[in-house]
Amino acid sequence: MKRRFNVTGSCIPQRHYMVRLDDRVKKIKEDYVDDGSYFIINRGRQYGKTTTLRALAKYLEEVYIVFSLDFQQMGTKTFADETAFSQGFLDRLLTELRKADAEDKVKIREMLSDFKNNNPNVILDALFAFLSSMCESCECPIILIIDEVDSASNNQVFIDFLAQLRGYYLRREDMPTFYSVILAGVYDIKNLKLKLRSESEHQYNSPWNIAADFKVDMSFSVSQIVGMLAEYESDHCTGMNVQEMAEEIYQYTSGYPVLVSSICKCIDEDLSGESNFGDLGQAWTSAGITEAVKRILYDRTPLFESMIRHLDDYPGMKRMFQEILLQGNTFTYNLDTKEISLACMFGYAVNKAGKVQVANRIFETRLYNYFLSEEEFAGTNTSNQIGNMAMRDRSYFIHDGKLDMDMVMKRFVETFTDIYGEEDSKFVEKYGRKFFLLYLRPIINGTGNYYVEAQTRDDRRTDVIVDYLGEQFVVELKIWRGNEYNERGEKQLADYLDYYHKDKGYLLSFNFNQKKEVGVKELRIGDKMIVEAVV
Repeated sequence: MKRRFNVTGSCIPQRHYMVRLDDRVKKIKEDYVDDGSYFIINRGRQYGKTTTLRALAKYLEEVYIVFSLDFQQMGTKTFADETAFSQGFLDRLLTELRKADAEDKVKIREMLSDFKNNNPNVILDALFAFLSSMCESCECPIILIIDEVDSASNNQVFIDFLAQLRGYYLRREDMPTFYSVILAGVYDIKNLKLKLRSESEHQYNSPWNIAADFKVDMSFSVSQIVGMLAEYESDHCTGMNVQEMAEEIYQYTSGYPVLVSSICKCIDEDLSGESNFGDLGQAWTSAGITEAVKRILYDRTPLFESMIRHLDDYPGMKRMFQEILLQGNTFTYNLDTKEISLACMFGYAVNKAGKVQVANRIFETRLYNYFLSEEEFAGTNTSNQIGNMAMRDRSYFIHDGKLDMDMVMKRFVETFTDIYGEEDSKFVEKYGRKFFLLYLRPIINGTGNYYVEAQTRDDRRTDVIVDYLGEQFVVELKIWRGNEYNERGEKQLADYLDYYHKDKGYLLSFNFNQKKEVGVKELRIGDKMIVEAVV
């Protein structure tokens, strides 16, 4: 069977190219399960939780009896009341042991079957009393794994179920119970409780405060991506530089599993044979990664649909991202702040040196595109005017399939001065970078792409990398803070061009000095050419 890259459902080693999970499941077993911990694998959507749980369950079966359940397989009626839930839960346990032939598992299956058949109206108290006796009668410790706990998040019976697990855990020295319990989902238990309680009640009194802090990194490292690509290369012999490809994929994704697989899947299945990529060897290149990222950014996927829905559901989180991306504001990383906690829980943000940062370059660009589109559709004069001017002037900027960035800078200065020249400095400082992106986007839309370097973005400086048909342009956006600061910025840009192996870069300065000289000029910094535009 031909293996493929998978972006839907759990990955199966025999069918899919995937990173090796041996070290991960070994660490989970040794650090958490063997210690008898109850814990939550709480990660963003399509982060490899189910794939990890499958591998973990198989690995644990060498030592433990494992019940691995998926709450998505339990219908809505199962959560109607305690009896329906208890019967459904027993059904799922029996299903797990249906084909078991080991002596201890046969014994447990018989106990489960007898109890279920003799107790049609069982409630949670009786269910847990039986589970305790079941665990006591079995010499082998029993592990309970529950995937997709989110599907039960709005059901009080599930919260009562968690409370029972907690109660038995706290008294497990004299009331035998599951040796370790593992829950997995996007929402953590505190937020499950939040969804069930009214605003007038205390929101953080979780029945799951026994959970150990799960610290295993589930993102893909560069070395893990290398291993996956090496297997692919062994099968296809494309001639790619596996190390370089893995590093570049990581630069875009920061190892977010489904984004890594999405790039690889697009290159493998979509690009080969197209006019710009004649075969797999041409597709598995830096240009192929850039094209794959562009297509992913324009595609509708469950992951991005969830992101937009969450922004609508949590306007405070949305405002935070808008301020970070469009205004260069910073937020101190503090999980006690609801908006930050939610953004990190969903996987959209991370802690970077004590500050909140968008989790990866693809998320960041998708957010930019969304926020800029909102500006366009809001119908405001400021956003519509500059975007319409860029569309009108588009023929000035593209010559023989190449982007004339010099002309983009020149026309932006003219357009910005005409439209916003009379605005006060605070307005320009707050919205200047947004207006440049609003101007740039319709020029490259559909053909080129852009992203913003997170490590250089703050309230004074932003570096925009524009990619147009394989040619890259580095544009630094900067707030004018005097000649000395400006000269440092020019030197920083020249150094930054070395990183991108470029001889020419662009500097856009928003200058509030009344004696400023508006326009575009060329500067020579060492062996680098800097085109500086001042508005």
